[in-house]
Amino acid sequence: MDTATTRLRLDLAYDGTDFHGWARQQPQGGAQLRTVQGVLEDALSRILRIDVALTVAGRTDAGVHAAGQVAHLDVPLTSLDQRSIDGDPRRLVRRLGRLLPEDVRVHDCQIAPDGFDARFSALRRHYVYRITTHPRGALPTRSRDTATWPKPVSLDTMQDTADFLVGLHDFAAFCKAKPNATTVRDLQEFSWRDVSTRLEPQLYEAEVTADAFCWSMVRSLVGTCLAVGEGRREASFASELLAETARSSRVPVAAAKGLSLVGVDYPDDAELAARAAVTRDRRHAL
Repeated sequence: MDTATTRLRLDLAYDGTDFHGWARQQPQGGAQLRTVQGVLEDALSRILRIDVALTVAGRTDAGVHAAGQVAHLDVPLTSLDQRSIDGDPRRLVRRLGRLLPEDVRVHDCQIAPDGFDARFSALRRHYVYRITTHPRGALPTRSRDTATWPKPVSLDTMQDTADFLVGLHDFAAFCKAKPNATTVRDLQEFSWRDVSTRLEPQLYEAEVTADAFCWSMVRSLVGTCLAVGEGRREASFASELLAETARSSRVPVAAAKGLSLVGVDYPDDAELAARAAVTRDRRHAL
């Protein structure tokens, strides 16, 4: 019996509004919660005629979107020999386009290089947070991916706060704790910009990049900047939070709808396996 397998890389996007996050969850009260992983695995299993298990670069929370998510799955080579695929995994894009709901799209599907792991090989993740402070709220056509903040903010003050947070820190105050999980992260970029237009005044975006993020970290970082930017918190607020060793109740968590995972960086193919090994060792040492 031929048991040879290959690893496929999926590049995908989704509107997280109607999902209970990325991760497949156990049914509650007999109802299966709708998740991105569940919808994708069910569709892939139907096409490939096997039980599919996906590994993702970043598990997004309920309501969070993605334009540049990455996942992988291992499949028997025989599953790619179907006439509709004919050994070319890129043909799965069209098949999935017909089968998946409109709020999940697969951009590309290809055979992954040796050593590739969507989660552990990643060097960094990029997020964008989109928010308006206009009294009207978000433009109706962008209401699903644009959060609203109820008060005006100072962009310069928010950037000063963001600059202070960049670097290698213990972000315990900004993260919902998970057992035996580190909250030390390398925040590599945190920049705010005014992206207002005639139709979307008082519109701001934050670009946030780190080697990895812990649960609710990006939304807490954004909420911290907004609280200082509106004058509700002092300029020293970020410094005070970095000195704490547990989740802080003082941190306002920005709404999920404004957050999108827009990209994941990986090393050159020759370095993928080494990067994955280093990341696994770091996690196992916790």
